[in-house]
Amino acid sequence: MDANALMLPVEQNLRLFEELDGLLGDYDGVVPQSVREELSELRAGNGETATAASVAADLADRCDTVETEESYADDALHALAAGGDVDAVATNDGPLKERVLDAGAPVIHLRGRTQLTITRP
Repeated sequence: MDANALMLPVEQNLRLFEELDGLLGDYDGVVPQSVREELSELRAGNGETATAASVAADLADRCDTVETEESYADDALHALAAGGDVDAVATNDGPLKERVLDAGAPVIHLRGRTQLTITRP
């Protein structure tokens, strides 16, 4: 999962893990360490973004943390997808969606305002 997906509960009033449960059934959520670092930086700010990042950081604790060689979060997610280390990437970031799909991995993203869907390459 990327920071964008983890911030959806605050930004879009989405029940993220309920939606993932309904969409995937049994799964193991993972978050790259670089995503955790991105959330930490965002939550240090002010306003709605900081609030969303704070909630997202708490939600990330429900997932396993994975280390990658990439320090930039989007690159880490792309590498995990391209290497076949994850079954799908959860993001609502347009450019990252395209990179993941080009790498041959499915993308879980927002459809409408409060529902997730999977797009396959």
